[in-house]
Amino acid sequence: MRQMLRKLLVGVCLSSTFLLGACASLNAPQISTDYDHSANFATYKTFAFADPLGTDRGGYTTIVTARLKESVNNQMTQRGYVYQDKNPDLLVNFFIKIRNEAQYVAPAPMAWGPYGFDGGWYQPWPGYGGFGFAPTVVQYTNGIIKIDLIDARKKQLVWEGVSKSQIDDFKNDTSANKLSLDVSQIFAYYPFAAAPSAVSPSVVMPKK
Repeated sequence: MRQMLRKLLVGVCLSSTFLLGACASLNAPQISTDYDHSANFATYKTFAFADPLGTDRGGYTTIVTARLKESVNNQMTQRGYVYQDKNPDLLVNFFIKIRNEAQYVAPAPMAWGPYGFDGGWYQPWPGYGGFGFAPTVVQYTNGIIKIDLIDARKKQLVWEGVSKSQIDDFKNDTSANKLSLDVSQIFAYYPFAAAPSAVSPSVVMPKK
């Protein structure tokens, strides 16, 4: 009996570990980027912001827009680009989307030993849900930030970066510090620099 209880506790710990792991993976930002391989990034030197921006509302600049502009401006200038309001090489646009999602978390494997508690001879008692090790559905809210770089002359998207992460506190997650962190994480995967010092993606891309 003591051995059976010990194995039951192991199962509880495994289930908790699986669930905590799933929650941790939700909090970690998921970054994805893509770019137009036919675009000549070595010719881009200047940038400006699209008008209107995707985060503007009702014809006015939102607080989130102002914070994103400051963060993006810092990242672009760090890479040698110069802000130029008239006739820029690149236009920058960005968008934010809030979406409710859910993740299915499978129950942890049970360490019952040779007695068939894993669905062999013995089945869970009615009403007990398999000792509480039923699949879990974790509901959460995702925030998505998308940054676009557009060839201003061709009116064509040449690079995009997307960050997807769980939102726990909307006020904190849209603060200047948090948005600055999100933008820097996206631009960490931007593989170019302003002309004439364009660099190879292998130099700038961080190790995964």
